Amino acid sequence: MTTEATAPNASSSNVSTLWILMTRERWIEVGRIVLTGIIALLYWRELVSIQILWIAVAIGLYPLVKKGALDLIHEHKIGTEVFVTIATLVAVLGGETVAGAVLMVIILIAEFIADLNTDRARASIKSLIGSVPQVAMVRTTSGDRVVAIATLKVGDVVLTRAGEQIPVDGTVTGGQASVNEATITGESIPKEKIAGARVFAGTLVEAGAIDIGAEKIGGDTTFSRIIALVENAEAVQAPVQKLADRVAAWLIPIVFVFLIVVYLLTRDVRMIVTLMIFTSPAELGLATPLVMIAAIARAARSGILIKGGLYLELLAKVDVMVFDKTGTLTANKPEVVRIESRSPKFSEMELLRLAAAADRRSAHPLAKVIVENALRKQIEVPEPEHYEQLQGRGAKARIEGHLVLVGNAALLVENNVAVSAEVEGGGQTPIHIAVDGQFAGVIYIADALRPRARETLTHLRESGVKRIIMLTGDNIATANAVATNLGVDEVRAGLMPEDKVAAIAELQKQGHRVAMIGDGVNDAPALARADVGIAMGAGGTHAALEAADIALMTDDLGKIAVARAIARRAYRTIQENLFVGVGVVHVLGITAALLGLIGPIQAAVIHLGPDVLVFVNSVKLLRVRIEGAA
Repeated sequence: MTTEATAPNASSSNVSTLWILMTRERWIEVGRIVLTGIIALLYWRELVSIQILWIAVAIGLYPLVKKGALDLIHEHKIGTEVFVTIATLVAVLGGETVAGAVLMVIILIAEFIADLNTDRARASIKSLIGSVPQVAMVRTTSGDRVVAIATLKVGDVVLTRAGEQIPVDGTVTGGQASVNEATITGESIPKEKIAGARVFAGTLVEAGAIDIGAEKIGGDTTFSRIIALVENAEAVQAPVQKLADRVAAWLIPIVFVFLIVVYLLTRDVRMIVTLMIFTSPAELGLATPLVMIAAIARAARSGILIKGGLYLELLAKVDVMVFDKTGTLTANKPEVVRIESRSPKFSEMELLRLAAAADRRSAHPLAKVIVENALRKQIEVPEPEHYEQLQGRGAKARIEGHLVLVGNAALLVENNVAVSAEVEGGGQTPIHIAVDGQFAGVIYIADALRPRARETLTHLRESGVKRIIMLTGDNIATANAVATNLGVDEVRAGLMPEDKVAAIAELQKQGHRVAMIGDGVNDAPALARADVGIAMGAGGTHAALEAADIALMTDDLGKIAVARAIARRAYRTIQENLFVGVGVVHVLGITAALLGLIGPIQAAVIHLGPDVLVFVNSVKLLRVRIEGAA
């Protein structure tokens, strides 16, 4: 049912996109191609004179000559346009007028299709990520009114109902709704939003209605920043893309020398025209950009912002990944991990009940963790009859007639309580409990590991990452406990920010390509020093968006493995484009031309192959199955 319902919509969307891309200039181009083709056909049937064919060839060549000249002047680049122009002129002047005209028409069709599909791939970025509405319902004292987005001001209250997209970043001031935040986080499961919750522009209200106090509007919203970063990412070229451009520049003089030598040996104009088609280095320039556009768009749809092809390629080549601990591998949310009774009088649940009662009035973060854990387990926590906070030690309280001590070992020692056996935290924080002067037990608290953390590290190893290292400012015992649970290869604890930078620099000196994963703000120096800096949880902060080369819009650690998978798939696709789509086809074409097996017209038809192959192979990144990717 779902497939049947969505397929027509997808088809309709594709047709709509094509019509939008068919600008006035493109319709003129279609007319020019058709006119030239018809006149070439009429000349071949001896219905028009050769002078009319020359005029048609001149009309067809005009845009190629213009673009080729502009590229040559402004970018010092010789592209397909120059090659096709020269090949056509050589054919016409060499007496192969029909072949030259047909060659030009076929190449014009190939260039038209390539340009249209490249723009279509670029347009897919916004369609994949989404868009924001152009109007909003603003609540005022005189009633609700619809206004243009451009007229909104910070502080306006905007009403958004079921089925509508949120137009601003802000805070819910009233109402309740289920909001799909896939455009920001890549997660399609709706989140419940009530008063006080943060919402983002571009996200969809699936059910309910909410009033939103506008805090960021227009280009300042997180959604607009995402769109800008993704669109600008195309300008940051990958090394392989720069290499392709350099190789194309080197090939041009070599190709011309090769063609001159062949002509001097054969005096065959037809062969020279054929060879010019296959020796054009233009496909080298097409092999990489389309892949980068598709990969960056696919990552953005999954809640991963990659700021350019450079970082995409580097992420694919990374062999060492360095993680911050707190807030990255762990959730920075302490939890009760185990309860250990040291007295037969008290069960684990009874220990938790008494400890929660003693800590009920405490503002200490660890005390709150104990109380919250008891409430989650639906334990009724009594009110203490007497309570005393002991700075740096813990708490003393009288509960149901019992004197209860909850805190560190020093608190028990000060109150002459003998600890029957040594308490080993093993990287966890032990909270000692004594009842009526007797040691009763221990509650252990630790920072919870992020969901899927171990699974993510396993996926990264399977993808070719050789070493996984954890850098932390925490103590070595806690760091080792986390590392053991996750299977981290190496731990460096007790580090200051500058120590993390030094550790990454040391790895780079050893010849490793290093990715650093942190929170994007506290780890900014280390993120900047690494080959690739990855910031987690960037959805709510512009600072985190700017701090890293790659930004994960949620705290889902699994997105790192997804980003790596997309990067590796993109790099592999580029290699396929260069070595198969361009190299193999062109080598076979040149061989066939030198053997006299094909002429200019056949060569022009075959020349479509690499263009189509490169395009299809590149844009499949938008749809191909990648585990975890949207």
